[in-house]
Amino acid sequence: RDEPARGALQQLDASRRAVLVAGGAAAAALASPPIANAAKAPSGFVNVEDLSDGYSFNYPFGWQELSIKGADVVFKDVVEPLESVSVTMVKTNKKDISEYGSLDEVSETLAKSVLTAPGTTVKILNTSERTDDKGHRYYEIEFSADKPSRHQLAVVAVAQEKLFTLTIGCSERRWGKMGDRLKGTVKSFNLLF
Repeated sequence: RDEPARGALQQLDASRRAVLVAGGAAAAALASPPIANAAKAPSGFVNVEDLSDGYSFNYPFGWQELSIKGADVVFKDVVEPLESVSVTMVKTNKKDISEYGSLDEVSETLAKSVLTAPGTTVKILNTSERTDDKGHRYYEIEFSADKPSRHQLAVVAVAQEKLFTLTIGCSERRWGKMGDRLKGTVKSFNLLF
């Protein structure tokens, strides 16, 4: 082959490689897990925005992501073993969290039968309800549990035929230091659609 033809083929090959690399990067971005975005979070927090499942929340800076079967996402403090946050989703035919019952009924069921192990003594400390600008109703629950001694918060909501549950907690020993930060995580949980 002559030199001009060889040069043209090399340019074409380089262009093909660039397109393949760009396409691979785009595919990886679309298939990636929830994206942490520090720019949207208040100081001391990291923002997670999961556009495929439709939720966002802030968690304390310095926690690491773990892969736990049954949870969509889990972040945990690397030093304090009882400090963690998780989001789970299950299919539902309900359109609103209130279809499961009142705030008190749902709080009792979740705290005593779903979010703690059998035989655990649970005390519900506080409950509240909020509605976002899209009309999603959220039930927020604060409770303590023994075995191990842990202070927990949860927020539940329904959208797009899914029941979303964010759970976060720490040891009772650390509640004085971490309580406001964990409450901030619960208040930051929002459905995106």
